[in-house]
Amino acid sequence: MAAVPEYFGSLVFDDRVMKANLSAEVYQSLRKTIDEGAKLNIGVANAVAAAMKDWAVAHGATHFTHWFQPLTGVTAEKHDSFITPSPDGGVIMEFSGKELIQGEPDASSFPSGGLRATFEARGYTAWDPTSYAFIKDKTLCIPTAFCGYNGEALDKKTPLLRSMEALNRQALRILRLFGSTEVKRVNTAVGPEQEYFLVDADMWAKRRDLRFTGRTLFGAKPPKGQEMDDHYFGTIKPRVAAYMTDLNDELWKLGILAKTQHNEVAPAQHELAPIYTTTNVSTDHNQLTMEVMQKVAARHGLVCLLHEKPFVGVNGSGKHNNWSIATDTGVNLLSPGETPYENAQFLLFLCAVIKAVDDYQDLLRISVATAGNDHRLGANEAPPAVVSIFLGDELAAILGCIEHDAPYTSIDTGKVRLGVDVLPKFRRDTTDRNRTSPFAFTGNKFEFRMVGSSDSIACANIMLNTAVAESLRVYADRLEGAEDFESALQAMIRKTIQDHKRIIFNGNGYEEAWIREAEKRGLSNCRTTPDCVARLLDGKNVELLTSHRVFTRAELESRYEVTLENYCKTIIIEANTMVDMARTEIVPAVEACVLDTARAAAAKKELVPGCSCEYEAGLVKRLSALVDQIAVRTAELEETVLALSAIGDIGAEAAAIRDKVLPKMGELRLPCDQAETLTPRKYWPFPTYGDLLFGVR
Repeated sequence: MAAVPEYFGSLVFDDRVMKANLSAEVYQSLRKTIDEGAKLNIGVANAVAAAMKDWAVAHGATHFTHWFQPLTGVTAEKHDSFITPSPDGGVIMEFSGKELIQGEPDASSFPSGGLRATFEARGYTAWDPTSYAFIKDKTLCIPTAFCGYNGEALDKKTPLLRSMEALNRQALRILRLFGSTEVKRVNTAVGPEQEYFLVDADMWAKRRDLRFTGRTLFGAKPPKGQEMDDHYFGTIKPRVAAYMTDLNDELWKLGILAKTQHNEVAPAQHELAPIYTTTNVSTDHNQLTMEVMQKVAARHGLVCLLHEKPFVGVNGSGKHNNWSIATDTGVNLLSPGETPYENAQFLLFLCAVIKAVDDYQDLLRISVATAGNDHRLGANEAPPAVVSIFLGDELAAILGCIEHDAPYTSIDTGKVRLGVDVLPKFRRDTTDRNRTSPFAFTGNKFEFRMVGSSDSIACANIMLNTAVAESLRVYADRLEGAEDFESALQAMIRKTIQDHKRIIFNGNGYEEAWIREAEKRGLSNCRTTPDCVARLLDGKNVELLTSHRVFTRAELESRYEVTLENYCKTIIIEANTMVDMARTEIVPAVEACVLDTARAAAAKKELVPGCSCEYEAGLVKRLSALVDQIAVRTAELEETVLALSAIGDIGAEAAAIRDKVLPKMGELRLPCDQAETLTPRKYWPFPTYGDLLFGVR
């Protein structure tokens, strides 16, 4: 087998391929478009399209598609072949610059939150040249943005690119104030750690809840779960190791920098982490990663579960969004640096993040709001729904010294000042990591741990980029007009620390005491999606996102509608699945057990005169009572779901689902899980938690 460097990126039309297949003039023009946002003329587009087609055909591709990310949360593609009729009755393979730059998929059937009516079908896809094209399943996939006929963003890539540009504009203003003239662009970069479960495909196929919803709606706790901590970082089982090897090969061919793999805390749970790259590329790569993970699993007789909480009682899955800011000259703006100049600059960008997270904590919570993630957040293995920042003891102490203009005695006896005086140096990673923090500084980046495992990382990074851009805008406006830059800088950093220190918390986020303390500090605690999504349309949030041209008001209203629609539809599907499974699988199975047990007791009495058959009688009584409870609670759940159709307002419907449907689902699950613990295995109609969690060897 070829060495990894020989086939890494072999299915990607990357810079190496462009250099080899484009003329120097075309290549330089395209690089200017990618690096500086310069306009791409049709002549260059035609040359790129021809080279791209020839390369793709040489690799076995027969079709091309504009690969985009609608508001469904997954990717979409419409395939067109390269063939064009020739006069002799045959075909030739063609691909034009016009086809490369723009496509026209149907926009009426994707979620739009009212931006598009069903009869308004026209939509457009536009090539994103900053993300390389790639080959998947013999199809050339061209990463694109997706918009409606009137230019409305109908996808997740468009606002993400806008947010990156907003941060770039404001960061450049700050860097110019520090005398940096060589930097042309500032980008954010992300490395998303992806958690997932692997279960046996045959077992998965026997569970309607897993097939229809991605999570188990029923299931009693097995005798063993994750109590022994023996799965975390444990030896990887042969079947899983074979899957991981195959997965790495497929990802590496697509140029995805898969780096780390290991067992996670829960049985059957694992993690894959890539090296981080530019945010929009990382977003594309993560969408591809999730797709490839599921496809490769099928080859191994497995199913990859990406739901945030597929099993009750063991850890759920997140997607840790490691976020940093860097210049095109290679400077990480969240790295402390070695000189006073760099330290002052670092502290300003650090304070910009602190201010952003505090001012827009509700937007960060909204960015990870889904029905699945509601089960995970605050569930004692994930961050709470309260947003806070972990800085570590040393950095927090330095900020405290700056706030109070006090000596930092552990390193230097003088006062901490910026710009001219030497700021006390501090090393990276001088404090422990905080796994309970939603937003933790880890040396030269921040780890946003609230993102759900099935989510697109676009949403979280849109909000984070834009909020930080706003902090930088405020700083630039003040500093550009300051008479004394150093004094204004120091005063502004001190004021930021004073005004926003409430968001900094270095303790245990799992403790209930922190939740009470957060409330005293005035931090929000939006436990569920309906609790937080309404805040998207608050005046300050609309002003932020529209003033930086990331969303229009109409686009924000559409996201509000789509998020709540997804929440409602997800839980209604789950509730209907519970009704179906309870009536057609669980009740018949328990009833069969009851009848067989009653018959066995009767036969036993004949064989053993005077036998009381107390065990059998007790079992029949308990299971019969549970069947009655299941029947009643199934009917109640069904009626509660049916009543939703009369509500009419999506916000009110989401609230009713939270307050009425979810409790009814919990009430139905309880007797079903109790029945599972009493019913012999031969009767139970689907694989148990023990089967699923420990069934892959």
